[in-house]
This record gives sequence, structure tokens and C-alpha cells, in this order.
Amino acid sequence: MGSSLFAGISGLASAGKQLDVIGNNIANVNTIGFRSGRIHFGDILSQSVTGGAAAGMQVGRGVDVAAITTQFSSGSFETTANATDLAIDGDGFFIVKDADGGEYYTRAGAFHLDNNGYLVDVNSLKVQGYNITGSDPDTISDISLSGVQSEPSATTEISIGANLDAAAVAGGTFNASQTVYDSLGAIHSLKLTFQKTEGNGCWGFKSYLDNDVATAQTYSGIKFDTNGVLEKVYSSSIGTPTISTTGTGTATATVNNQGQLYKDSTEITLTRGADNNTWAITANGGYENMSITLGTVDTDDEVAIDIDGTGGTDITFALENAWAENDTIKFTIDQTEVAPADVNLTMPAIGTDATIGDSGVVSWDLAGTTAENVTGYASTSVIRTLVHDGYSSGSLKSISVTADGIISGFFTNGQTSDISQIVLADFANVTGLKRMGKNLFGTTVESGDAVPNRPGSAGMGEISPNSLEMSNTDIATEFINMITAQRAYQASAKIVTVTDQMMAELMNVKR
Repeated sequence: MGSSLFAGISGLASAGKQLDVIGNNIANVNTIGFRSGRIHFGDILSQSVTGGAAAGMQVGRGVDVAAITTQFSSGSFETTANATDLAIDGDGFFIVKDADGGEYYTRAGAFHLDNNGYLVDVNSLKVQGYNITGSDPDTISDISLSGVQSEPSATTEISIGANLDAAAVAGGTFNASQTVYDSLGAIHSLKLTFQKTEGNGCWGFKSYLDNDVATAQTYSGIKFDTNGVLEKVYSSSIGTPTISTTGTGTATATVNNQGQLYKDSTEITLTRGADNNTWAITANGGYENMSITLGTVDTDDEVAIDIDGTGGTDITFALENAWAENDTIKFTIDQTEVAPADVNLTMPAIGTDATIGDSGVVSWDLAGTTAENVTGYASTSVIRTLVHDGYSSGSLKSISVTADGIISGFFTNGQTSDISQIVLADFANVTGLKRMGKNLFGTTVESGDAVPNRPGSAGMGEISPNSLEMSNTDIATEFINMITAQRAYQASAKIVTVTDQMMAELMNVKR
């Protein structure tokens, strides 16, 4: 009969422990990443009433707590506005370290950046991962966003979406200017100046960097068909002048505006007239409105040619030495048209240690699959879009986290790049982990060592950004368990009282 008393007492103690576990689970129902506990009971070694080992004559000696295990089932997710609030959708733990290098594991992903730029949890423990932009990107270390910035990139390609007015008068111009960057991130202005020619649908163009003309262009003009669709690009030059003179005259040619040389020509002839200070066009090569102006008339040192008579000087001849009446300068214009193609613009030196383009060449994406559309409709010349690569340096403005744990930064220069990657840990036996308080777990011999891997790989769960994993405590289940624990406690107490009454009756026998 004494055994029943101690069995009842063991029931009271076990039910009390069960209420402790239930109370802890309920108390942490709002704790981020909390893992509820479950109590397991076992009977105490039975004794034989005969003193032997007969199985049919054993009486139990009560109940004891066999184990209290942690339940690692996932909790529900709560959406937040904080990009560094992270939850694990699946298996794994975040790895965090204290100032002494002690390593802990947690499912509570309420992280933030501290004043030194480290990603830390609410306990100021540093989150572990790969610093992609650091000096050792393959080593797991404290995730730091301190001093992260976007390096500048030089502009190598531009594109222009525009309409050039088909009804514009010959000689009319239109400018398309946009911002570009050198290798140090400094800002420059790249301008294309389009000039209408007398040729049907033909526009010459010149490129400038900070108002300094480009040193070379692979093409000097564009041509539209009768529907205003870009049909050709063209390049032009003049042949070597042939000089016929009875004197000692020489002439050096300079093409001032290649884009105005819009068609192949037969021979163009300039003839010195009877008046020693006058030159005339005696053959225009098909450029019907060609005109010339003279330089310093008294010395007759320059002849400037306006191909279409309205757009300014296109070709200049610098004259030297003695010229006589009827002396001539003869030359041809060589113009080549091809299907639309990208145009390489060789930029002038920018006078610093920086460079621009690809070895100084900026490509105008005119014909690629990503090219902006240039049209020649009879409507006002207008810029629709300006596109370029390249950018200045930038400071970190905000971050985002992907499912595979990549922390990407958005910078003030409009660029986005990967900065770090969070690492997760898993264990051979997660139930062997030891609770360390503050939502932290530590390793034990039973759990085995941590096995780190990237999220979404090797069985690891994925990261859910802007989310927090709630406690996995099930209130309904805990209330049911509370009721059963209460009843068990009451019943065990009843065993104690009944046994006490029986012993009291036994004591009364002697009376």
C-alpha cells in the first residue's frame, strides 16, 4: 500500500513538470522562431510482489519524466516591412556568433544592421555568411555591409530614340545630347548634331564630347526611305585633289562636315577667274546648289565650299603660293552606303587619368536588337529616349534578400549588385540541440557538428525575406494538454488522499 502513495506522489511531480512545459510553450506563443517543447513520460521500474522475476506478478512504482524534447516543426510566417527580417522555409538554422567567437543557431530571423554595418540579431550576435565583395568571398564570416559602394563604370554604348523632321529645310540642325560617364565616374556630355542635307532622306551627323568634336566616326550620315524608316548609313570623303596651275599654287583640303557629302559625285572643278581674287565653280559634280566663299580676299588664301548652299562650310581648301588665271582644283566625293549598322565614335581625350568608352570608342547602338528607333517622319524633330550604359560611383541605399540568401544592394547611382550571402546550418540530429535561451541553440554530442550550406541547396530551406517565423506553439493543443495534466494531477492527488485514508483505517485496527 505504501507503493501507491509514492506512485501518486510521482504522478503529482510528473503532472507538475508537464504543466511547466505547457506554461513555457504558452508563454512563448509570440516569441519569434520559438520551438515548443513536449514532455514524454515513462513508468518507473516495476517490482515483483513475489520477490522473483515472474512477469505476471509485477507492480508498477509510478511515473517519471523520460524526456522533454523540442519540436522543430515550422511555425507560420508573419509579413513585415523590414528587408532584413528573414524566415527559413524548410530545414536549417541561421548561424550567429558572439564577440568571443562562440557559435549559436537560431530560427529567429529578426535581423538589423548595427552601427558598424554588421548584420546582427536582437542579441547583437553577428549573422554568418559569405561576403561576396570582400577579400575572401569563399570563407564564412560576419556579414558586413560597412563601406560597400558601387564602383563607377565608363560608358561604352549609347542609343537614341528620335524623329528627324523630313520637312526640315536643308542645312537645318537638331541636337541630341545625353549624359555619359568616364572610368572614374565623372559626368560628361555626349552630343550628336544632325544636319539635314539636300539629298532625299539624308541627314549628316557629327559627335561631340563636352563640345569637342570626335576624332573619328565610322559613318557620317543616315538615310531614311520614303516611309521614314532608317534605310542606310553612309560614309564619305573626298578624293585627292588634282591641281592644274601655271604658277606655284598648292591646295590642302579639309573636310569640315562629312555628313553633308551625301552622294557620290562626278568631278568637281574650281577654276580661278580672270579677276585674280575670284574663284568659281565650273563643275559641281551633281550638287546643284553648291556655293563657295573666299577667305582673306587680298591674299586669296582659302576657298570654303558649301555643298548644298545652306549648311555652312563643308570643305575647305587652304591655298598657298602663286595662282594664275584659269588654274584649277579638281576632286571627287566618294560616298558609300550600307545597311544600318552601329556607329563607332572615337572620343577626344578627356584630359584626366580617366578613360571613356572601349579604348576611347563609344558605340552608337543604331542597328542592334536593343537599338532605340530613329525615324524620319514629316513631324517635329524630337528626342523620344536616350539610353546609355556606364554610371558614377554610388553609396548603398537599400538592400533586398533573395530565396537563396543573396543580399543585394541598391545604390544611389541606380545600380544593383550582390553583396553577401547568408549561410544556414543543419544537423544530423536536430533534437539533440541544446537550448541556450534567447531563441538560441547550441551543439551537443547528440546533435553532431553543424553542416553549413547555402539556402536552397543540400536539403536546406529557402529564405523568405520580409518575413518572420512565429512560434510553433499550438494554443489549442496546449489547452487540451493542460486539461489532461490538470486531471492527471487531480487523480494523483486523489491516490495520495485515498491511500492516506486506508492507512488511517489500518491504524484504527489496534483499537
